[in-house]
Amino acid sequence: MFAPFDAAVGVAYHLVTGLTSLLEPLTGGLSAAVAIVVFTAYVRLALLPLSVRQARASRARLRLEPQVRKLLDRHRAEPVRARQEIGALYRAEGTSMWAGIGPSLLQMPVFTVVYRLFLSPAVGGHANLLLAHTLFGTPLGMRWLLSAGAFGPHGLVFLGLFALLALTAWWTSRQARRGPAPRGVLGRVTRVLPYGTLLIAAYVPLAAGLYLLTTTLWTAAERATLWRTPAAT
Repeated sequence: MFAPFDAAVGVAYHLVTGLTSLLEPLTGGLSAAVAIVVFTAYVRLALLPLSVRQARASRARLRLEPQVRKLLDRHRAEPVRARQEIGALYRAEGTSMWAGIGPSLLQMPVFTVVYRLFLSPAVGGHANLLLAHTLFGTPLGMRWLLSAGAFGPHGLVFLGLFALLALTAWWTSRQARRGPAPRGVLGRVTRVLPYGTLLIAAYVPLAAGLYLLTTTLWTAAERATLWRTPAAT
C-alpha cells in the first residue's frame, strides 16, 4: 500500500476502535462487530451526496438511450458528427456522457481504505486488534474456508452471514430487473454480479464480511430510494 493509504487505514482503525470502546457498555462482546456496521454506515452516509449525483446521471443516460441509438444509426457513417450530436443532446439535458463516473472514482479510494482495514492482520506495524474480537464467539479475523470449517460452531456464524448476503443480492438483482438498468449482456451481468459477494465473503475475514453485508445492503437501499423518487431525476 501507498503511504497515504496506510495513513488513512490508521485513521479508520482508530475511529473503529474508539467506537468499539464506546459501544462496549451497551453491546458487550458484540461491540467490535456493531462498531464495524456503524462505521460502515457512517462512511456511506458521508458519501451519500456522491451517490445522489451518480443516480441522477445514470437515470439521465438511461432516459436518453433511445435517442442516442437513433443518432448512432442516423450518423453511422459519420462517427465524429454522431459524437457531436450526442454531446449536444446530453448538454441540452444538463448532463454528459461521463456524468456519474466522477462520483464513482471518488468513492473507490474510500471503499479501498475501509475494506483494507477489515482485511489487514496488522495496521501501522501493530496487530489489528479489531480482528481479535468476536461475533457470537467467532473471531472477526477468522476466514470461513481457511479456518472456520463448513458446519462447526464458527462455520454456522458464517453461514448466517452468507444467508443475509444472499438475501441482499436477491433484492439487488430484483431491483435491476424491475428498475432502469443496462440491457443485453451488460444487464444480465448486472443482475448476477451482486451474488459475487458470497464468493468474496467465503475467503475474507469475518470483519470484512460484515463490511460487505453493510455496504451492499446500503447500496440496495440507495438504489430502491434514489432511482425511484423525483429527487433522483
